[in-house]
Amino acid sequence: MSLDAISLGILWDRLISITDEIINVLVRTSFSNIVRESYDLSCVVFDRRGRSLAQGTYGSPGFIGTAPLTLAHMLRRFEPHTLEPGDVVITNDPWQGTGHLFDVSVMRPVFRRGELVGYVMSITHLPDIGGAGFSATAGEVFIEGLRLPICKLVHAGRMNELLLEVVRVNTRVPEQTIGDLIANVTCTAQGERMLIEFLDEYGLKDLESLSDTILSFSERAMRDELRAIPDGTYRNAMRVEGFDGPIDLACAVTVRGDEVAIDFEGTGPTVASAINVPFCYSRAFAIYAIKTLTTTKIPNNEGAIRPVTVTAPPGCILDARSPSATGGRHIVGHFVVPLIFGALAPALPVRIQADSGMLDLINVQGRDRAGEPVSSVFFAAGGFGALRGIDGASCCPGPSNITGTPIEVWETVTGLFVARKEFIVDSGGPGRYRGGLGQCIEMRNDTGHPMTMSILSACTEFAPSGVLEGRPGQLRRVLVNGRPVHSMSRYVLQPGDTLTTFEAGGGGYGPPAQRSPEAIASDIVAGFVSLEGARREYGFVPSSGQSVPSLAKSLTPHPTFPSKP
Repeated sequence: MSLDAISLGILWDRLISITDEIINVLVRTSFSNIVRESYDLSCVVFDRRGRSLAQGTYGSPGFIGTAPLTLAHMLRRFEPHTLEPGDVVITNDPWQGTGHLFDVSVMRPVFRRGELVGYVMSITHLPDIGGAGFSATAGEVFIEGLRLPICKLVHAGRMNELLLEVVRVNTRVPEQTIGDLIANVTCTAQGERMLIEFLDEYGLKDLESLSDTILSFSERAMRDELRAIPDGTYRNAMRVEGFDGPIDLACAVTVRGDEVAIDFEGTGPTVASAINVPFCYSRAFAIYAIKTLTTTKIPNNEGAIRPVTVTAPPGCILDARSPSATGGRHIVGHFVVPLIFGALAPALPVRIQADSGMLDLINVQGRDRAGEPVSSVFFAAGGFGALRGIDGASCCPGPSNITGTPIEVWETVTGLFVARKEFIVDSGGPGRYRGGLGQCIEMRNDTGHPMTMSILSACTEFAPSGVLEGRPGQLRRVLVNGRPVHSMSRYVLQPGDTLTTFEAGGGGYGPPAQRSPEAIASDIVAGFVSLEGARREYGFVPSSGQSVPSLAKSLTPHPTFPSKP
């Protein structure tokens, strides 16, 4: 197919709009707030050869990176010539899916006039999958929940009712879980219809020629960007907190011409808690890191990742093998991005981002005020790391992009009362560009029933780092009834008990001494930085037109980070 730039842009954008509509259907038909409100999801379209072609504008970086591998596993289990119209294939296997049991990958082959032309896949985090539930405390994958091998949820249009019943009797909230599974089936059906309409409208026999053009364009753009990076091997190592002690992560990023190879040699071994990371997830975030430093304006597809190779020592914590527990794999896996950023900082100093405060996932299990079962996840974000020319966004996760559940929805769904949700003054890392602020969130158990809370977070011992002399953001802390607790464990809140989190701030970019007085004064007035913090971190002295009392009167009280007992 020979396409001019305008025609290619129209067809490419149309494919992306199709994936966006698949996501809209998924969100509108899902039962859980995890999908409806937090968008812990992704949708991807593949061509007949299983090459990722387009993704939804909104989608989790981890899912986008794992989806092509998942499809390859599915097509080994069910070879393309054995698939039939109306089939839907499913798995939540951590090593064939997204890295833990709590995400389900659902794929539908797309047939047009009896010919296989592509595949549609949707991925969502389920509200429950049985077992001990979503936490970092399990010692083996068998404890964590129900593991579904690659199988057909729908065969030639007929639902596998036995499989649904197996899921139903193994989950705490069967209506929500089954509802979300059916939503995944529904949205892929919509994707199939829209792809067929797309081919008919533009008179295309299949997706192959268009796919070749899009993928070659994306690959060429990526290779051009890689050639602009000086050849060499760039190394980095960092230490992050684990369940029972620190974990060492290491990488070597080798750039040779228009290719890049990432090796995690030197990374520590797997551990006896559920923070191990299957390689599919580590690879996804390694690719994401390279993509964000190079071709940010090119939509994701297979072409953009062809020049990138990722390897890891078998059995290290970034290549965990079964039966390692992996429920909280994001706690370690998300650090792949700052690990690679740190390695490439000497080569790409103007593109590197300071570390973010990352996500704090709080899984709740219990009963609401009416005595109905509850199993859901609250996503709390730390501050985003600063970049050249841009202050970090407050309460914005990185590298994940999951959204927060509105408080009104969360209180209705769970019966928990959110007493506070406020910025934490001075929590953003000082720098020429300031890191994003963390937030204080306080929940009280008003259900009248015990509620189990599983905390899955990091950045409590090692603060989010700044870059190029920027300073770190403040650490995360988690308290139950005012007492500090472990950030990767489970706690039972009795009626009236409180859980309080002080989310980590993002790191700063560049020397704090280079931050403009106007930006500092604006931070003070907004309540992002205290007068004391401005003096201490920036040496700030108000100008003749800015009296300290007038600035102080402008301030809105915000919680400060608690001192350690």
